[in-house]
Amino acid sequence: MVRASITLPNGTSVNIEGSPDEVKKLLDFYGAKPQQPMKPPQQTSVRHQRVAQEAVVDLTEIVRHVKDSEEAEAIERNILNRSSQVDRTLLPLYIIHEYLNNAFGLSSGGISRVTTDLGVPVSQPNVSKTLSGTAARYVIGDRVRRTGQPVRYKLSRRGVQYMKSVISAQAK
Repeated sequence: MVRASITLPNGTSVNIEGSPDEVKKLLDFYGAKPQQPMKPPQQTSVRHQRVAQEAVVDLTEIVRHVKDSEEAEAIERNILNRSSQVDRTLLPLYIIHEYLNNAFGLSSGGISRVTTDLGVPVSQPNVSKTLSGTAARYVIGDRVRRTGQPVRYKLSRRGVQYMKSVISAQAK
């Protein structure tokens, strides 16, 4: 008696016991090579994917650049000490553009976390509403807004000009 063990393409393990001819016929019929069991595709929730992508972005580095930049005093005086939600929302995007070579965009949740770390919290729904409303002309999204789909925003050329004028106190 000969024994063999194979795994079928659908993941079923089969143990075969019989004469060498019977085992050979079954192995030939099912593909001759024993296969490793197939793992089912790992499914992750949309929220888990968003958190994983946000983890790649180092939000503390953005906060550090705000506090240690050459413009730190002007930023504090003209943005952080004032109540403009648009300016506070655009500040992390400006820092990414100026000091991090516009390397990545931020979602509304990431912007909210940065503003909270800076001590001037803007809630995530308010950030989202601001980005789609009054700040829409200053930002570029990487996709069309849809419920449950995170949009990563970057500052547009017009947004960079606006933020520079706010920081230098020459805004409207």
